[in-house]
Amino acid sequence: MSDSGSSRSSRAQLQTLFRQHGGQLRLSEALARGISRYQFYQLRDEGLIEPLSRGLYRLVDLPLIENPDLVAAATRFPHAVLCLISALDWHGITTQIPHQVHLAVERDARLPVLDYPPVAGYRFSGQAFSEGIEQVEVDGITLLVYNPEKTLADCFKFRNRIGMDVVLEALELYRTRKTFLPGKLMKYANICRVAKVMAPYVEAKL
Repeated sequence: MSDSGSSRSSRAQLQTLFRQHGGQLRLSEALARGISRYQFYQLRDEGLIEPLSRGLYRLVDLPLIENPDLVAAATRFPHAVLCLISALDWHGITTQIPHQVHLAVERDARLPVLDYPPVAGYRFSGQAFSEGIEQVEVDGITLLVYNPEKTLADCFKFRNRIGMDVVLEALELYRTRKTFLPGKLMKYANICRVAKVMAPYVEAKL
């Protein structure tokens, strides 16, 4: 094969690799898969990829990504579930701005770690992990996220880490912005073993 043919083959291989990762790829990931630094930067110099952040690039012919952090996290950790502050933000029931992507994994799973976007991982067990999961489409990627009621129960469980003021604000925003479902809230409160803690606050909103 000629040099030009080899170059086209390498370019196509790299573009395929990008698409397999949701259109985003880190230089380190490309190098780990046998792509040379020269090949990677050649795509950049030809205008086929553009930087999103330090070391992270995306294909320029893809539609503009509205949620690049969530897409990157969902692509890298497809079995993890968006939880806590990130899930509150997704459902529009917090004024907090997540500085990390909060992800839940099963108890025996490896905690997700990512330089960018920064990820905070949590281990959930049994039904506390498997119940209340919704599948949503984000920029062409399937994202797993806990529903609002399960998210609130999780927040009560982790109230010492995220702050009780954040939890109570989320409960009030849920009451005013969503359909208030106390029975559903308490179902997940029981699963997360925070029913005694959560019940007085739910009853006060009735």
